[in-house]
Amino acid sequence: MDHKITLTHHVNAAPEKVWAVISDIPGSAATLSGIDSIQMLTDAPYGEGTRWKETRTMMGRSETVEMWVSQADPPRSTTVKALQGGADYTSRFTLADRDGGTDLTLTFGAQMLNPSRLSKLMMALFGKLGMRITRKALSKDLSEIAAKAESL
Repeated sequence: MDHKITLTHHVNAAPEKVWAVISDIPGSAATLSGIDSIQMLTDAPYGEGTRWKETRTMMGRSETVEMWVSQADPPRSTTVKALQGGADYTSRFTLADRDGGTDLTLTFGAQMLNPSRLSKLMMALFGKLGMRITRKALSKDLSEIAAKAESL
């Protein structure tokens, strides 16, 4: 059972400035209002293998998820992965020059690993609501990334 969201936001800043914002994991809690805290697990600069724990509050619940960079091609694209609660999450950011700025596209996917009948039923009942809430949160993230990049 796969669920996917793709959002694009035009940023009035060069791809290098947008990249600087999305690759600044330690500073992301200050940039993104949806993130409560970040705990870095690696010391190296942003790139494949960079790991951290990210705490967010959604629907009144605080949750910490370990995340890592599985692919990085500065300043064109990066993919971040997480495994949590029986699901494999993938977030892919793609940056493309357009009209003196950057089209920032975020593709978010969630795939259930070995779903039980109960989890399939729950996804059928609540999956659309969860994806609607996730879409709203991701859209806000993109707006806040744009605001930060435009202020650099």
